[in-house]
Amino acid sequence: MRKGTIAVGLTIATFTAMLARANVARADDKADIETLEKRVAAGIQAKDADAIMANYVPGDSLVVFDIIPPRQYVGWDAYKKDWAGVVGGCADSPKFEISDLDITADGKLAFSHSIQHFVCTDAKGGKLDMTMRATDAYRKIKGKWLIVHEHFSAPIDLATGKADLTSKP
Repeated sequence: MRKGTIAVGLTIATFTAMLARANVARADDKADIETLEKRVAAGIQAKDADAIMANYVPGDSLVVFDIIPPRQYVGWDAYKKDWAGVVGGCADSPKFEISDLDITADGKLAFSHSIQHFVCTDAKGGKLDMTMRATDAYRKIKGKWLIVHEHFSAPIDLATGKADLTSKP
């Protein structure tokens, strides 16, 4: 009976240690992903497409549904060209803020959703001011989290058919 009690005790202790370790890993993963999102924002504000794209999976597996046409970008090169055009079209330093970031991570895969606000002045002096909803999917590759899918959207006013780029909760 005593051996059985010891075995059960060891099994419970081992399982408890594994759960605690898994929770620490998830907390670290969330912190790593939050840092990744801050690097993207810093790259945007620096108008540095290379710094932005360092956070995305290289190659043709990246798929992005952006707020601006075309409907989708497939591959790292296509999305880098998009970001270079966006930040290159700003006459000033863009402002980029991420709020309401909610991250769910589970080992090798994670996703987040957030509200992202982008503001800059274009070459003609016009103000570009967009508030978007963003959903990102991440994969941990060789110990590093990378965005593998991104989806931006904005609410649509059904009466006018126009996007509400200044939406409020």
